[in-house]
This record gives sequence, structure tokens and C-alpha cells, in this order.
Amino acid sequence: MKNKQTPSAGSRRKFLRNSALATIATAVGAKVVFASSMPEGYIPVVLQDDDPYKLFNKDKGLIVLNNKPWNIESQPHLLDDKVTPADKMFIRNNGLIPESLDEGTWELVFDGEAVASPKTYSLKTLKEKFEHFTYQLTLECGGNGRSEFYPPASGNQWKTGAVSCASWTGVRLRDVLEDVGITDQAVYIGYHSADTHLSGNPDKAPISRGVPIAKALQEETLLAFEMNGGPIPLAHGFPLRLVAGGFPASASGKWLKGISVRDKVHDGAKMAAPSYRVPCKSVAPGEEVAEEDMCIIESMPVKSLITYPKSGAMIGLGDSLEVRGHAWAGELSVSELHVSIDFGATWRACKLDPPVNRLAWQHFSTTLSFPEEGYYEVWAKATDSNGVSQPMVVPGWNPKGYLNNACHRIAVKVG
Repeated sequence: MKNKQTPSAGSRRKFLRNSALATIATAVGAKVVFASSMPEGYIPVVLQDDDPYKLFNKDKGLIVLNNKPWNIESQPHLLDDKVTPADKMFIRNNGLIPESLDEGTWELVFDGEAVASPKTYSLKTLKEKFEHFTYQLTLECGGNGRSEFYPPASGNQWKTGAVSCASWTGVRLRDVLEDVGITDQAVYIGYHSADTHLSGNPDKAPISRGVPIAKALQEETLLAFEMNGGPIPLAHGFPLRLVAGGFPASASGKWLKGISVRDKVHDGAKMAAPSYRVPCKSVAPGEEVAEEDMCIIESMPVKSLITYPKSGAMIGLGDSLEVRGHAWAGELSVSELHVSIDFGATWRACKLDPPVNRLAWQHFSTTLSFPEEGYYEVWAKATDSNGVSQPMVVPGWNPKGYLNNACHRIAVKVG
């Protein structure tokens, strides 16, 4: 009896590719001309679902800034919830969202010059070995408000919706670092993620940032595996994410696969100037700034957002207007919140709630009345626990348009 031949790896690949092309042709409803030139694994444009509202289960009020990579911002009136729901949360990516993620086989590797020895944990081990903590943490894109800078700064032209404050559950990074064992030489941690560079080059990271070791060891810095009581949505880092509230959201790496404990400032992708850096000293608008004169952004500045009513509200003369929103101050807390209806000539204090935990935003509210019919603007100004208040105009220009914390404004018509 003749022995049955085992198909070669090459013939198996050819069979699978031909089967895939046949499936694509059926889905497209026509022969795929030049199919032989199609890159392996490529999905034809006609079959790519570019509707982010379906892809990411987002509210249709969110605004798409670009899709390669996906960057989507919320709007102030959509952020009225005290805990930001997933469908209202902004998306900021530098590369391509990874596919085929399996939390059952997910591992997190710790390495670097300042660890006793490299160590690997499964996601299951992280969940079972370490105590769980839940914190509500403010994450804001460093470029939130970039669109207001003049001359224009390079990058996505975010308005005011690149901020969120969801509830995150995970284990404290400091507990895991203690288990790993770090040396006195530890200066910084850098993260490594599963997303891929837009070029498709697997050896090139789209982003690999981090935080100083003191930030890594804070109570609230988490290796998170849940958001708002459930699995983290794919666009926000499933199945594991670093969350370091109060710092630019770029410091909170998604799809977390590795942590390097460095004996120097981390030198991964998007750590070098001008990324997430501002001039160490004030510069004139449009001025070129040398790389050595740029400083890394750490704690975000004091800021506020009016979430109700939506800008453009109309009320009758004699009616009162309820106003509410959120305020935050990076590593600090907010001590006061004032609003003005006369373009900053006078200010009145609002009710301001304390944060539910450190690094969570705080909610403010007040009721306003207006003296006569006409057009008004409501301005909000927060003051942090160090006594620093938001500026009424766009603050110091910088090449990348970071850290715009000018007073938030909405329009109101009375009459």
C-alpha cells in the first residue's frame, strides 16, 4: 500500500491563500483582478469597515480626526457623566490597533537595566497574585486644545474633547515591581505595547513612552484589566493597560506587553523632542526650539470643562440656567471653580465637589441668571491647590501645541 504524502508547508499556504481569495471574491461579488499582487493578509477596501461608530461602539456625536491611525474626540456636552462611559471616550492612537488578542495567553514581561532579573507574568497570574484596586483616573491628551494655537501647531487639531475620567480596576504597578525586584538605579519605566507601526514594520514601535520611577510607584498607577466594571474595550487597551492618571494620556500605554525599568530616562518611540515636550522657557509664537531646550511633559495643568448646557443654549429672559462640568489639575487637586458671564470682568464661585480619589476630576455646578436679552458667554476658570488658575487666553505657544488650558467657554442666547 502506497504511503499517503503529507502536503508541504508551501502547498498548504497556497491552498489557504486560494481559499481566502475565493472567499473575498464571493464577498466582493466579482472576480478580484490582479489578486496575485494582493499582499498576504490584506483586506480589500470594500470590505474594510471604516465606520468608527460601529467599530468602536461610539456615540455618533464623537468627531473623527483621522483613521490611520484612529484618532477620535468627544465633545464637551457628551462628557457630562461623572464617570466617562466607553461610548463617549476619546481615542488617541499612534499606530494600528492590534488584532487577535487572547487574554488567556497574554503575558507581561519586565526587563531593563534596573531589574534584579527579567520576569514574565501571565495575565491570569497578575489577577490572582496581587490585590485589586479601583480608581477613577483622569486621562487627557497632551494636545487637547491644540486647534486654538496660532500660528497653528502640527498634529491632530484637537478641540476640547480629548479627556476622560473612567473607573479603572487592576493591580498596582508598584506591587508588581516589588515582586520583580528593582535596584537603586531605577530612574524611569518605559512601556512596550502590541500595536504596530503604520508602516507595518514589526520591529518599529509606534510609541513606547513611560514615566519617572516615582510616578510608577504611586498608589494610583495601575496595570488595569477592567474599565467601568468590565473588560477594557479594544480601542482603549484590552486586555491590559498601564494607567498613570494626571500625566499626558500618552504615558498610559495600551495593549501592554512589557515594562522596562531603566537606569536613565526611557528612550523609546515618542520620547525624544519634540514629542510630548514643551520649551523649557517661554518662546515667541512660531519660534524654532532646539531639541535640547525642550522639557518632557509630566503633570498636566489645571483645566475645566463645561459639560452642561451645550454651547449655543437658548433660554428666556427671567429663566435661570443650570451650569455644570468637571475640573482637574494633573497631580494636584482643584481648590476653586469660578464662572463669568461678562467676559471675565467679574467671577462667581461654583459649588465644587472633592475628587472621589486622587487624580480623579472634580464636578462643579451653579445656577446663573442674566440681566437682559442678548448674547452671552459662560466662561469657567479652575484654580489648583497651589493657587494657579487657568489663563483666560491661550497660554504659551509651543511647536506641538501642547498644554492649552485656557478657560473653557460656551455661548448662551437670552431672549
